[in-house]
Amino acid sequence: MKNLCILGATGSIGVSTLDVISRHPDKYKVIALSANTNIALLYQQCIQFKPKYAVVVNPDKALILQQQLAQANITTTKILSGTDELVSIATLENVDMVMAAIVGAAGLLPTLAAAQAGKTVLLANKEALVMSGQLFMQAVVEAGATLLPIDSEHNAIFQCMPAQYKAGDVAKSVRKILLTASGGPFRITPIADLEHVTPEQAVAHPKWDMGRKISVDSATMMNKGLELIEACLLFNLSPTQVQVVIHQQSIIHSMVDYVDGSVLAQMGNPDMRIPIAHAMAYPERIDSGVAALDIFSVAQMDFTPPDLNRFPCLKLAQDAIQAGGIMPTVLNAANEIAVAEFLNETIKFTDIAKVIAKTMTNFDAGIIENLTQILHVDQAARTKAQTIIAELNS
Repeated sequence: MKNLCILGATGSIGVSTLDVISRHPDKYKVIALSANTNIALLYQQCIQFKPKYAVVVNPDKALILQQQLAQANITTTKILSGTDELVSIATLENVDMVMAAIVGAAGLLPTLAAAQAGKTVLLANKEALVMSGQLFMQAVVEAGATLLPIDSEHNAIFQCMPAQYKAGDVAKSVRKILLTASGGPFRITPIADLEHVTPEQAVAHPKWDMGRKISVDSATMMNKGLELIEACLLFNLSPTQVQVVIHQQSIIHSMVDYVDGSVLAQMGNPDMRIPIAHAMAYPERIDSGVAALDIFSVAQMDFTPPDLNRFPCLKLAQDAIQAGGIMPTVLNAANEIAVAEFLNETIKFTDIAKVIAKTMTNFDAGIIENLTQILHVDQAARTKAQTIIAELNS
């Protein structure tokens, strides 16, 4: 029996994780759940899984949930509130695994704390690694933590790596990795039409069911840019060893090219329960609840290089990892602000890349020294991005 803490239980990854857990009640027990504001869903999860702790970041929402559970005579779950409690549940002594599924920079502190506590970290929050870089990977090594990637692409790469491979190690026989991307909803949209894209159009992903922020990132291909940065860190590769490939069918989730000419690919239906189940049971395999892949219905698979004129955010991410230091932190912070403003309809879809690019020109790469510096740079980049957006709208 493995005890789990799920950070971001009400998001798509958290819901999929709980679905896998529900299929194997003899193998997994939920110790703690967290949510930001979606207490309606968290309430149902508490009823079903009876965690010992539930953290709601918003204090007012936490009080409402506490009252609702009391009315339902659920006394087994203690309700906590505030961001500090995310760290508390991620480092509980009786927690074996932490599913790090909080979207954005908000997931950095509890995810890093879980690594420092030596937990098995199931990493679905790419921003935590993008922001903290080698600092995070160093914490994994020093604490003896186990790091297992959940993103479908990174999990696919991990599955194609040599036996007993550990995240962060150098795989000397690997020539490069091929990081696949669906191309999102605007893969063939005329570039001139992109400035008129609405938030509703941007979040309508053709293959994956994701939250609004991640869906916009997929539409701009910033999601793939963040994954490229993450891949360099997870698999100890240079940026030149990571090649992005648009594969619209989303059946091959990524590939590893070996020096002997072999290319290994991991395939499956586009359902996040596959990588989640793989990481939860690693090195064994369990039923994920996903239907078997029917290769005859797939029939054809296409592969094309990305057009960086169509997807400037991908080029910005490549520039950020090439520059190194704090630049990925700046990139991520500016992107979070720009995407939020686009979803609020205060800037255009094409302004997202412009805001990020202008923000990056205001910072020197330098080197990452400590967590305090990362948090300072993150806040400074957000402030600069907001200033740039205000200038765009003036």
